[in-house]
Amino acid sequence: MSGNAEEQQDYTGGNITVLEGLEAVRVRPAMYIGSTDARGLHQLVWEVVDNSVDEALAGECTHIEVTITKTNGIKVVDNGRGIPIDVHPKEHIGTLEVVLTKLHAGGKFDAKTYKVSAGLHGVGVSCVNALADLKATVSRDDRTVTQSFSKGRPLGPQEELPFDGRRGTTIEFQPDATIFTETEYDFKTLADRMRELAYLNKGLRFTLTDERRTDGEGKPYSEVFDFPGGLVAFAQWHDSNAGLKPILAEPIHILKEDGAYPLEIAMVYNDGIRENLHSFVNNVATWEGGTHVIGFKAALTRTVNRFAADILPKNAKDLALTGDDMREGLTAIVSVKVHDPQFEGQTKRRLGNSDVKGYVETLAGEMLATYFEEHPNDIRVIVDKVYTAAKAREAARKASQQARRKNLFESGGLPGKLADCSCKDPAKSELFIVEGDSAGGSAKQGRDREYQAILPLRGKVLNVERARLDKVISSESVNVLIQAIGTGVTGNGTGEEENSTFKLDKLRYHKIIIMTDADVDGSHIQTLLLTFFFRQMLPLVKGGYIYIAQPPLYKVTAKLPGGKPVERYCFDEVERDKVLEELGPGVKPSIQRYKGLGEMNADQLAETTMKPENRRLRQVHLDNWTEANEIFSKLMGDDVEPRRRFIEENAHLVVDDLDV
Repeated sequence: MSGNAEEQQDYTGGNITVLEGLEAVRVRPAMYIGSTDARGLHQLVWEVVDNSVDEALAGECTHIEVTITKTNGIKVVDNGRGIPIDVHPKEHIGTLEVVLTKLHAGGKFDAKTYKVSAGLHGVGVSCVNALADLKATVSRDDRTVTQSFSKGRPLGPQEELPFDGRRGTTIEFQPDATIFTETEYDFKTLADRMRELAYLNKGLRFTLTDERRTDGEGKPYSEVFDFPGGLVAFAQWHDSNAGLKPILAEPIHILKEDGAYPLEIAMVYNDGIRENLHSFVNNVATWEGGTHVIGFKAALTRTVNRFAADILPKNAKDLALTGDDMREGLTAIVSVKVHDPQFEGQTKRRLGNSDVKGYVETLAGEMLATYFEEHPNDIRVIVDKVYTAAKAREAARKASQQARRKNLFESGGLPGKLADCSCKDPAKSELFIVEGDSAGGSAKQGRDREYQAILPLRGKVLNVERARLDKVISSESVNVLIQAIGTGVTGNGTGEEENSTFKLDKLRYHKIIIMTDADVDGSHIQTLLLTFFFRQMLPLVKGGYIYIAQPPLYKVTAKLPGGKPVERYCFDEVERDKVLEELGPGVKPSIQRYKGLGEMNADQLAETTMKPENRRLRQVHLDNWTEANEIFSKLMGDDVEPRRRFIEENAHLVVDDLDV
């Protein structure tokens, strides 16, 4: 308690604000849709589309059409049963209005209406209504009705229209520009989710149309997503898109539509060394896994081990096979339907239902065993790949131990190239990773020795996307990095901590800053380092410990009237042009273009790129592991074709004037 008695007496019932209806959503929109930036803007679409998909899960919908209008509005049309349009027995207003204006109003709390559902909170479409101008049109029971709303409030009662002969729901909305910081919809973001949903729901067709642009015939651009192959086609598409080749004649497909938890699994073993496991619950991507994933992994490990005992020669049986070995080169899609899913956190990224683990483990184990008994050649190919992975893992372990012993004797456990800081508090310490001795020398002279450490990397940084752990450990540049950071590596190529020696509490610096030249070579080194952190130290990326320094591209030096000199550093062409405009045409601009950090004096590098009060750092975030995994596989993998295709498709979006 603080303040005097008079101040405390002023705190009365009159200070308590009661938000009616959907006002709470408008006051705190991020609590309901996550954010008010581009992510929250697209979440509005998912809230509406999920309702239509739930109709498909109930067997009542086969086609969902999503349109981006010319004004960046959204129109979603489905051929489901349609939102009820009768008078609600308790609210005594139209049920359509109840659904669109009342939080926690919906049919998903009733187990008879929807057996499974992606959204169980009943706030989805009403939140969209609160944050937009919305119009709903429903056709069912030989009637067509419509009702319009603005910022959650009805503009009038529902109106009868001539029956159009169809059934289903149409939701049209225009997001409120006073709420959202971003108001332009991204076609690719919507298309990626539509594609994913079409794979997950065999027989459900999606049409995505963009009225803001046209196709070759002058019509609005449109794409259709309809995949009769379902999850099997999903797994094959993923590997093909990443340039990976299958090693089995056919994918492994497990399907159990009845039972407590309908389960479907598609598995493709490829010639790569990475595990790509994608999991879903009621069509919701569970990026952080959960009990269904734990059950699947346990079933796969136990079943393959059982068959391996009979297949491997006697001299190979001393080498224990781990779960990580079983999943090397595996792309798997695990999809389960759960009536009452318990997700951990609002992001719905991890399933928490404990009974799902045992169910999936038992069922998947039985069905995998049956499959392998019927396909003996497949299990032999898998066991051979698993054994190769196990040998590489054991070689990496021995190489790591040898390197650790050597480093402990020679340099106290830290690489000699590291210019460490004197601070021993990781929360206050920073590690700058720089390329080469020239930049390293400038950085060492310009740093604050109290809390800034410098690690110059010599030679080529290993592309860990193409390397097993034994090769990763034996790489000098990577080994030096591992020693300096102190956490060890996860070792399995997915960045997960399962069965790894990675220890986050051993992290020696809470800011790990990649500082490279502002040119093509520097960008390449950035990419190689980010690949390493994503594959072998993913918790550092998830925790926000990785940063990229932005050195200036230009130094503008001018002499103003009266002889006063001016020096301005510019981080891009826009800033440079703005400075030149501010100086005016009568002032003489010398402009220096920095190609490398070594071109700067130590004091210049410190002033522009290292001092917290002046520098610009970009923090590396991970919003979607699945998308990031696909990008790294595509851009850093062995197959050239997917990389070439990606560059051709995206170069025009990001490159206007290439300065090399």
